[in-house]
Amino acid sequence: MRKNHEIDFKIIGEELQCVEIELDPQETAVGESGSFMMMDEGIIMETIFGDGSEQPGGFFQKMVSAGKRLLVGESLFMTAFTNHAAIKQRVTFAAPYPGKIIPMDLQALNGKIICQKDAFLCAAKGVNIGIEFQKKLGTGLFGGEGFIMEKLEGDGMAFVHAGGIVVEKTLQIGELIKIDTGCIVAFTSGIDYDIQFVKGIKNMVFGGEGLFFATLRGPGKVWIQSLPISRLASRVIAYGGFKRKEEGSVLGGLGNLLDGDS
Repeated sequence: MRKNHEIDFKIIGEELQCVEIELDPQETAVGESGSFMMMDEGIIMETIFGDGSEQPGGFFQKMVSAGKRLLVGESLFMTAFTNHAAIKQRVTFAAPYPGKIIPMDLQALNGKIICQKDAFLCAAKGVNIGIEFQKKLGTGLFGGEGFIMEKLEGDGMAFVHAGGIVVEKTLQIGELIKIDTGCIVAFTSGIDYDIQFVKGIKNMVFGGEGLFFATLRGPGKVWIQSLPISRLASRVIAYGGFKRKEEGSVLGGLGNLLDGDS
């Protein structure tokens, strides 16, 4: 029997997705600040301190747990949505940028997943949203995600968001894959996460892929995104700061047409 609230859900859309969660009477879902989209009349929204999970040790322990969220760039507060009606009601959460919403049943994933710092979207009440420290110095310094990642624990449903398309891989014992450090979305607790130096002077200087790979070794599951938000943001910034020579000239539109930019 689950300790966390049991929720039904439906993911809507393709490139810009949202997740509709169906709540039975007195069931609650918690969402990251800014993820709310819409809800039925019978649902009451409440801002809560921390993630709403049962924390041993009273208020002080809850304050410490909530404070850790600041280390992963999240807010001290989350929003809880509880169905106070006598019938089923729905609340919907939206993804912050183009990509996919990944439903994760923590009960089927041995109760814990580790994910990138901005991946969490929403979850059933009772799921603990904490932090995971990288114990290896090299992984923390060069792994792309830093020393601190997000940790989701419990036996309920949690939803994380990734950019672009998502590839899910199941690694067997000892099986290893190399990944761009920014493309990691999440992995189960049995995965060994490390970094590997890119070999070859030409690869390092001219390869454009950075100096390090992330290495993930099984057993366990791994979720990989094709478009990290950091990569998308850097391209947008680079494009926004670039001014074509012909812009503002009488040949500007023609030049764009000839080189395929129109």
